[in-house]
Amino acid sequence: MTFLWSGLLLLLPVLVLPVLLYVWTQRRSRPPALRYSSLELIRAAVPRSPRWRRHVPFAIFIAAIGALLFGLARPVVVLAVPTDQTTIILTMDVSGSMCSTDIPPSRIQAAEAAAASFIKGKASSAQIGIVAFSTYAEIVQAPTTDQEQLMTALGTLLTGQRTAIGEGILSSIDAIAEVDTAVAKSQEDPTQPGPTPVPQGDYAPDIVVLLTDGASNTGIDPLVAAQEAADRGVRVYTIGFGTANGGAMGPTCFRGREPGNGFGGGGGGGFGGGFQKIADMTGAKYYPAESADQLNSVFESLPLNLVVKHQATEVSFAFVSLGALLAGLGLILGRAWRPLP
Repeated sequence: MTFLWSGLLLLLPVLVLPVLLYVWTQRRSRPPALRYSSLELIRAAVPRSPRWRRHVPFAIFIAAIGALLFGLARPVVVLAVPTDQTTIILTMDVSGSMCSTDIPPSRIQAAEAAAASFIKGKASSAQIGIVAFSTYAEIVQAPTTDQEQLMTALGTLLTGQRTAIGEGILSSIDAIAEVDTAVAKSQEDPTQPGPTPVPQGDYAPDIVVLLTDGASNTGIDPLVAAQEAADRGVRVYTIGFGTANGGAMGPTCFRGREPGNGFGGGGGGGFGGGFQKIADMTGAKYYPAESADQLNSVFESLPLNLVVKHQATEVSFAFVSLGALLAGLGLILGRAWRPLP
């Protein structure tokens, strides 16, 4: 639970003051001593009641004030709301290293086959888009439910030279923003303030599935791009594809291969660091895959069967209602249990 006006919670310790004042007045307000000929007559005339009852209304009244303060601080909880509207962006690495044949017939062809199988297995109501990145990123296919268009788009992927993972994430955000108005587009100028970050745990129903086999060596820092996704509640599931040792380059692919900047590492064995961070930052998960079968298993295990939207909901009314109820109860008990004059 978070609070929009959390500063008001600083007033809670002030409630100690009326409690101390109440204790002090109770100790000072002792009834004057009276003389009676028989105490038995007095005991018979005064109804018996537990002494603690006279303190209960005050305790309830203090609890009512505390509940009202919680309500005024505007508490927010994140609720999982089922939705039938979702957008899945397949963000594909098409850098030169994807031509490696360590996963036959090549990494890029195995990735395309796994993506095609994933698309065919999705319900027609799910919108799927395709983003490709190498030296730069491009929305190859805007989100659509038309599986034929998606298959055609997969067949048009061409390999490039470098690996701009961060640019791929930003283009994926933009692809989602085109169909989900609740998600802001990526920032063109990083020096300008972005949208207000969503509350922690508040996720959009839209996700990015990023598949890559190597280090980011151009474009925006992938972790900076991941923070933009996290600020918008967009989860980025990362897949590290390839073996640690790599393999020969396929004859039909671009052969250029440039060194990375240390992010992620080359080959399947070096993906755990950077790509794990991307997934963790956005509330998603990282999957390694060193074979075509493992990649297919990863696509099958993505948590997409039950799509929910994590929505931040203000629950001030609940605390205000509780405070009003307690205040009313305190007044009723105070009247009912009021000691005789």
